[in-house]
Amino acid sequence: MPVLDLSDVTVVRGGTRILDQVTWRVEEGERWVILGPNGAGKTTLLQIASARMHPTSGSADVLGERLGAVDVFELRPRIGLTSAALAELIPAGERVLDVVMSAGYAVTGRWREEYLSVDSQRAADLLARLGAGPLAERSFRTLSEGERKRVQIARALMTDPELLILDEPAAGLDLGSRDDLLGRLSEIAATPDGPVMVLVTHHVEEIPQHTTHALLMRGGRVVAAGPLDQVVTTAWLTATFGLPLLLSEHSGRYFARALLPPTPHTSSPAPHGNDSTST
Repeated sequence: MPVLDLSDVTVVRGGTRILDQVTWRVEEGERWVILGPNGAGKTTLLQIASARMHPTSGSADVLGERLGAVDVFELRPRIGLTSAALAELIPAGERVLDVVMSAGYAVTGRWREEYLSVDSQRAADLLARLGAGPLAERSFRTLSEGERKRVQIARALMTDPELLILDEPAAGLDLGSRDDLLGRLSEIAATPDGPVMVLVTHHVEEIPQHTTHALLMRGGRVVAAGPLDQVVTTAWLTATFGLPLLLSEHSGRYFARALLPPTPHTSSPAPHGNDSTST
């Protein structure tokens, strides 16, 4: 049974087709990256995959359940999610350990829920795994962007999800923080019994190692989908981003740069006045 099975999924909002007949299948054990320019529909696709939005037409099966015929509040705890929209719902003064633990009740902001010592220990262990152990007693608002990203991923893993969805987890991070986070995501991706992972990014440099598959999107449509080495290529990326790109790969990491046309040669204006020279 596939983890995700979308068939001709279309999403229309305000008369605009955000997704246009998207068909996509994700199997157990796969690690996917979704790439595409702004406005490609990537985040909307994740909203479908995380059971936070229903398609306008087409069918979407998530973890074997058909959206529209299942109680999504029972389905969502099986899915770990990080996104900018979800982060905005976390109370700024919330203790970091509680940010992680409250995922067990699918709430943002601890209130009257009761947690066991095993919950607290699991949250602490996940924070340590993400390099955020010392942050446990701090408030969420005091964290840097990189620290917040790691806390959110720890939260997403709290319920031992079957599906882990990461919407631009490295966005806004400096080079060091980005590479540290990608290393930790690569470790999660390499775990044989870890969750199926789906990660969205604009940049091939942010593809974690051990990613197995890629989905390329442009204008709400699928450009290409399949094994990573067959899809993340110069030709497919050029078609996806609409400009000529040069792709390279080194030690499991990808790098891309635009091939800009040569700048026309222009001669410098002749100097004026006493600065001119004569022959």
